[in-house]
Formats: sequence, structure tokens, C-alpha cells
Amino acid sequence: MFDSRWWPVRPSGRAGGLAAAFVLLALASACAPKAPPAPVGPDRYPSFVFPEVPPDLARVASRTLTAHQTAWRWLQSGNLRNAERSFADALKRTQGFYPAAAGLGYVDLAQQQYKDAVAQFDRALARNGAYVPALLGRGEAYLGLQADDLALTSFEAALEADPSLEAVRQRVEVLRFRGLQGTIDAARRAAVAGRLDEAREAYGRALAASPQSAFLHRDLAEVERRQGDLAAAAGHVRRALELDGADAAAHRLLGEILEGQGDLDGAVAAFERARSLEPDPDLDARIEALTERIAVAALPAAYRAIPDSERLTRGELAALVGVRLDELLRFSRRRQVPLVTDARRHWAQRWVTEVARAGVMETYANHTFQPNATVRRSDLAQVASRMLAVIASRDPSLASRWQGARPAFSDIGPGHLAYPAAAAAVAAGVMSTDEGAFRPSRPVTGAEGMAAVEALEALARPVLERGRRR
Repeated sequence: MFDSRWWPVRPSGRAGGLAAAFVLLALASACAPKAPPAPVGPDRYPSFVFPEVPPDLARVASRTLTAHQTAWRWLQSGNLRNAERSFADALKRTQGFYPAAAGLGYVDLAQQQYKDAVAQFDRALARNGAYVPALLGRGEAYLGLQADDLALTSFEAALEADPSLEAVRQRVEVLRFRGLQGTIDAARRAAVAGRLDEAREAYGRALAASPQSAFLHRDLAEVERRQGDLAAAAGHVRRALELDGADAAAHRLLGEILEGQGDLDGAVAAFERARSLEPDPDLDARIEALTERIAVAALPAAYRAIPDSERLTRGELAALVGVRLDELLRFSRRRQVPLVTDARRHWAQRWVTEVARAGVMETYANHTFQPNATVRRSDLAQVASRMLAVIASRDPSLASRWQGARPAFSDIGPGHLAYPAAAAAVAAGVMSTDEGAFRPSRPVTGAEGMAAVEALEALARPVLERGRRR
């Protein structure tokens, strides 16, 4: 049976109508389906930066914060419509809640609506000009609009607000480089064309905008080296190596600059470092040549003056052989050190002893070497033939060029005392004739003596290299 006590009394009039409306609204709310929670999963846009709520907005209603965080989860799940609604809800709940405006900017960015994204990020930045998430998002939007200069400005502002953003710093460098590419290309064209002042000025402008670019310091150093400004070139190439120590080209350039400045030891060290990074036969030759120059620079001034000597002396020839053919002398038969009475105070005394002991040059019967006596062509031929014999003893196949050779000379025949040595020296290419004449008694110049010893050194090189490898 129906019991009227359990049925509410119907209100009368306007009050009754309002009460009934509230009851219906409550029933409708209770029956309406609840919005599904935002999904949790891998981010669809991992490069997007969450618009964090700064301290000045931390006291907003919890429902605003919840809507903002939920919107971001919708965005990262790829549901951009729900994300936009939730960010809009956060803005509606709390006026001036600019992190949600930045969120709407990221929604537009995800849809590649770059102009709308810029407008939303600017809306957030109008409230907080140093708000990093909005600065970064606006930079991305400008990149989408191909406005690299505006993107660079936005990223630089973000970096100024938060210097710890290393990834942003790298992007700034890339964008600066893009903007500078035209300047760099102009600088390189000017350098190739020989317009060095123009190239130097252009590289200077490029470096002012991108001072951490190692290759710009290196390229500017090359231009300065070509201009002869070695001090400035050395400073820039050293800075390039501070920024990139693995740049073989920069180490090589440093070696060239140091060589030009006369720092041969430093040049060798730089070339060796370049070779360790990028092996190059040309570097091998340069290092060898510099090493030889260093060794020669340490020799007495009298030795360095030999090429300019009008008459080569026996002491000078002993020094040439002892310095340039020292390894070959070690293969020669050894004698007891002869007594030499007139070379003790001569600058070449050390090498006089070595060539006499090796039997390459003879001492006289009165125990003198006569280091200041003039060398004749027959004397030089005798020394050359003895060194050729040493080479042949180490590698008989090389001796086929000169052993048994019987060249015809217009002034000496096979019966001449100097003929065997002269024949070997000429056949081996160590000495030459003068219009078919050997001229055994003509004095030898310093340049001739140097050329003969260098020719012997070239012939001996294969033998010496094999000896070093053993």
C-alpha cells in the first residue's frame, strides 16, 4: 500500500518551482557520464617543455592546477582537442594564468599552426617576459615560420633566463652559424681570390657573432698567416685548438706559423700532432726536413757557411761526410783512431777523427790531416768512391750503376791514378763532368761538395731505412 509519509510534500509557488529545479539538476548531474582521466604513456612531443607554474601563481585553485596538468597529459597523448579544452578551462578558472596560454601555444605548435602558436606564447610572455617555456615554444614556432632570426632572439632570451640550458646553447650556435653562413662564404671567396683584407674583415665579423666557432678562428689565422701577421695568426689558431684540440688542419697550420716564426722545435711538435690525427706523407717529409734544419742550426757557424765557400777544405769535407752520412760511416770498417796533430783546435775536429777512423779520408805520413787544405776534384772522387763501396757492401744490387763502369773522359784515361774513383763517382751520379772533362786538379767549391754528399745520401737512403727497421 502506498504510504504518503515517504513522499515529499510538494512545495507551492515560486519556491516550490526552484526546489524542483535543483532536484532535477542534481539528478542530472548524478546521472551524467564523468570525463575520462587523461591517459598516461610515452610522450608524443618529447621536445615540448612543460609550462611549469611559477611561484607567483602557486596559490591558484587546485582545480586550475589539475586542469593545467591534465591538459598537458592530453597533449602528450596526442589528443589535442581535449588538451585545448583543458588549457582553456584552466584559463577560465583563473584569469591571468599564463602557463595555460603557453600550453595552448604548444597545442597550436603540435598542429603546425605556427602563427597562432606565436600569438599564444606572446600572450604568456606579456605576463612574464622571462618565462622560459614560452620563449622556447615561441622559438620553435618561429622556426616553423622560417624566421630564423626571430627564433634566435627567442632562444637567446631563454638562455639568458636560464644559462644551464646546454641543448638550447647548441641550437643558438647552429642558428648563429646559419645566419653567418653568407658572411663566411663571402670571407672564403675573398680569401681564395687573394683579397685578404676583405677576407680578414669578414671573418672578424663572423667571429664577433660566433666567438666559440673553432673553424672560424682557424680560417682567420690562415688569412693572417698569408698576410704575414704571424703573431695574430698564432693567437687565433691557438684559440681554435683550445676549442677543438682534434683539428688536424689547425695543428698543421700552427706548425706552419711556428716555422715562419723560426720556432722549429714547436713546428715539429705541431706537425707531429697533426700527423697523429691524420697521417700524411707530406707531413713526414716536412718533419724530416725540419728535424734536419734543427740539427744543422745546432752545428758551428763554419759548417753552415760551407755552401758559400769558394774552395772546399778537407776539414769542411770531413764535416759534411760526418754530419750527412754519419749512419753510413758506422757500417764502414773501423781502424784504430789515428794520431792527428793539427786538428785539435779545428772546429771540425770531431768529424776529422770519425772519417779518418772509418778510412774514408786519409791522414798524412807526418800525422797531419791538413784540415785547411783545398779539396781537389780527384780528392772528392776518392771520398765518394769509398762511400759507394760502403753502400755496395750493404746492398750489392745498388752497385750495378757504378761498379765496372768505364766512362770516357777527355782529360784522363783508364790508366790515370784518379780514373777508377772518378769513373765510379760519375757513373753513380755523385759527380759530373765539365764538357766531357773530369778536371781532377780543379778545386771543389762548397756547393759542389754539398751536392756530392747529398747525392751519396740519396743513394744510401734505402740501405739506411732498412737498417732502421731492423
